[in-house]
Amino acid sequence: MRKLKNSELERLEVEEFKNTEKTPLIVVLDNIRSLNNTGSVFRTADAFLVEKIYLCGITATPPHKDIHKTALGATESVDWEYVKDTAPLIAELRDSGIITIAVEQAEKAIMLQDFIPEPGKKYAVVFGNEVKGVAQDVVSGCDEVVEIPQFGTKHSLNISVSAGVVIWDMFNKLQAVNS
Repeated sequence: MRKLKNSELERLEVEEFKNTEKTPLIVVLDNIRSLNNTGSVFRTADAFLVEKIYLCGITATPPHKDIHKTALGATESVDWEYVKDTAPLIAELRDSGIITIAVEQAEKAIMLQDFIPEPGKKYAVVFGNEVKGVAQDVVSGCDEVVEIPQFGTKHSLNISVSAGVVIWDMFNKLQAVNS
């Protein structure tokens, strides 16, 4: 087997990405401290055609060299918006018919593998601060809570890893229910 060159991958140009039908998925970053984590989420969002990213609270916004370092240009392709307070944003998304999901360890959380999206619905997944997770008022305001199952000794995953796992899973499930 021969590794493919970047020129052979047939990736979309930024303008093509902007005009491509998106996955009915929005990502909300609730007070993310690490600019590298934010950049990594942008890159994952680009890979799976995420509709939009909301950067909330202390989450830094592009342009910034540390975001760019891991985003590798995805801040140009993925639509994003800064919102100061996450909880009112969640209420606004819910009011517009978007199903909001906190990714968190909480009572009555649905394990990720057991979550099945509804056909024709749009979803917003919320990822929280590296230390405190998703703020309680945001968790309380969401329609659902989804937990990534973990089987080792640690109680959490890095936010960029969590985003990768959940976005990939949601992409696959949304493709399946909407095809």
